[in-house]
Amino acid sequence: MLGLQLPTDPRWVDIAQKNIADILIDHAYCEQKAASSCISLIVQFPEREALVEMLTPVVAEEWAHFRMVLKEMKKRNIKLGHKRRDDYVIELTKLERKGGHIDRQLMDKLLINAIIEARSCERFRLLSLEIADENLKSFYHELMISEATHYVNFVKLAKEYAPENEVDNRLKELLAQEAIILQNLEIRNDRMH
Repeated sequence: MLGLQLPTDPRWVDIAQKNIADILIDHAYCEQKAASSCISLIVQFPEREALVEMLTPVVAEEWAHFRMVLKEMKKRNIKLGHKRRDDYVIELTKLERKGGHIDRQLMDKLLINAIIEARSCERFRLLSLEIADENLKSFYHELMISEATHYVNFVKLAKEYAPENEVDNRLKELLAQEAIILQNLEIRNDRMH
């Protein structure tokens, strides 16, 4: 799905379902970080008009998702709690090439964001199909569609600022590395990724 080379371990859904409070807390912070990441890109690259135009509504959408997750948590009397370390995202961001031309750095930032959205989309799809809670099934189905759109937008933006063949090649490299990262991470009962 969306180029991911390694599917999520099937045990993840069962683990997530048994620890839905922790998953929702982590999910809320994932949405907050997604909004913050888009803001950061806009602030770093304000002269890139297509980027500003495409990511500005994504900021609002990700923040709306944050609020939606909080609403689901409130229904279940779950408090937000503290932000958790996201080893998956930390490892992915280490793949960003430093130095060199700014367009290359921008391409990596956009593609890493795309991959995070793809993995979130895949996990939301699993939850929408497998979780017992019917309300959360439809909730995650709706979010899955949004994450897929964000993935496409990030890749499209990368191709706006770099040659398509370079973007495609780099995306393949990053997806291969993402599979290795995922394979080496333990399945956590309190993490979306």
